[in-house]
Amino acid sequence: MSENPSTTPVRVWDLPTRLFHWLLALSVVALVITGHVGGNALNWHMRIGLWVGALLLFRVVWGFVGGRWSRFASFVRTPGTVLRYLKGDHRHDDHFEVGHNPLGSFSVLALIGLLAVQVATGLVADDEIATTGPLNRFVATATGLLATGWHKDFGQWLLIALVVLHLGAIGYYRKRGTNLVPPMITGDKALPATVPASADTPATRVKALLVMAVCVAAAVWVARQGG
Repeated sequence: MSENPSTTPVRVWDLPTRLFHWLLALSVVALVITGHVGGNALNWHMRIGLWVGALLLFRVVWGFVGGRWSRFASFVRTPGTVLRYLKGDHRHDDHFEVGHNPLGSFSVLALIGLLAVQVATGLVADDEIATTGPLNRFVATATGLLATGWHKDFGQWLLIALVVLHLGAIGYYRKRGTNLVPPMITGDKALPATVPASADTPATRVKALLVMAVCVAAAVWVARQGG
């Protein structure tokens, strides 16, 4: 039941988006752990990295064909809209309170973009000991070493910093009375009944499974390029 009688539970995050979010969070933790343990754990680091690549590919596709509030069109804002948001000039059709607000969208896009770079550099990396990415043989030695340096040093710490910033923002909004976590678990937010809901039907979930299957197949194909 909604706390405000003028609001009602509205499906914002469809199940595929929620699963993506939590699977990605767990995978990033696993990547950090296996990357620092080293040794045989690097084999798992590579496997998890390929899995993250599949997840990211899925999210990009889902950003065009997923539920309304998961689509990029719903949260990638123009500079003018972002400026209005910062000034507190909110129009009734902006729906800043529904999915990702303009600042939250920057965080989401930055995380997806940086993770994509980390996956890409990992695919061509060479630690000069026993581990090379499956696409390393397709790049020059200097390129592979440059990618390795980024992947292990600046890229890794930048990613951790973004994750910490993301968690800090969640804590900040919670202190201001907006808990962003429950909607990413249940999928619903208490919103005016006029707010359109995201489609989250058996048909959309089957579509998501098909998209994910293709993304996993692509990751497996990439893994096999290592010979």
